[in-house]
Amino acid sequence: MPPTPARQPFHLSRRRFVAGLAATGVLAACGSGDDDSDSSGDTSDASGSELAFGPFLIAQRFPQDVQEPGLQRLPISLATPDGQIVSDGPEMLRAEVDDADGNPLGLSLSTVRRDLESGAYYSFRVPIETPGIYYLLVEGGPEGGAAFQVMEPGSVAVPTPGTAMPPFDTPTLEDARGVDPLCTRTPEPCPFHDVTLTEALVSSKPVVYLVGTPAFCQTGTCAPALESMIAVQDRFGETFDWVHAEVYTDNTATIPADAVTAANLSFEPALFVIAADGTVIERIDAVWDETELVEVLERAAPA
Repeated sequence: MPPTPARQPFHLSRRRFVAGLAATGVLAACGSGDDDSDSSGDTSDASGSELAFGPFLIAQRFPQDVQEPGLQRLPISLATPDGQIVSDGPEMLRAEVDDADGNPLGLSLSTVRRDLESGAYYSFRVPIETPGIYYLLVEGGPEGGAAFQVMEPGSVAVPTPGTAMPPFDTPTLEDARGVDPLCTRTPEPCPFHDVTLTEALVSSKPVVYLVGTPAFCQTGTCAPALESMIAVQDRFGETFDWVHAEVYTDNTATIPADAVTAANLSFEPALFVIAADGTVIERIDAVWDETELVEVLERAAPA
């Protein structure tokens, strides 16, 4: 375990996080509980910094401790000092990354603003091959930046890019496997319950697999995640097989469904893009919009 660095990111309690920031889709934050323990949604130094619209904090929209060496996807939002997501931030943000000792990695990063009803976000992609603690430092942002950790290879239980996706018999229209409702999307369930993940993985096509609950995710990102899948399905036609699994077994939203434990998830939503040979190509965590999903699927689609 790397030593704890000097910078101390400012933590939001789960109650404030869910109510104000609508950040990462941690399972504990998506249920109906009222625990005050810290979630994986952090903000930067509480004093904030200033852009044209005034002082801001950094809200981490990514879960912690589920990233291994490789290309890191780090979605963040800008938030006001009282914890509200900024919707009218700059169209582009620039950033760099420092290691735990404050040494710059020499990366010049930039990304565009992506707009969702739950709040605008910025998705940085950072190539890091060495495990350790790092800081995403946004230009003009708080000095502490957004801390994240790259874990040792093979230490993350959630399937990561380059590893095999474990087969699992997800609930289908034919066999709900004890999950009711099968899909919490309203007024109609989504069209991604015809085949199980196990069946999709042997179909000779790449697979798009979403674990998320539109009805019970308090962070407001799960329903848009599912809607983005529906929106892009026609664009990619028969290129992919599409599978969705709910997070909870019933409307009490208290018992995690087997799909959650099968993938070792501690957060949601999570979307896995899987090659025809069963290898995870990319995993998108917590928040994304339709345009980002299109970009991911275009990279993953067979030539």
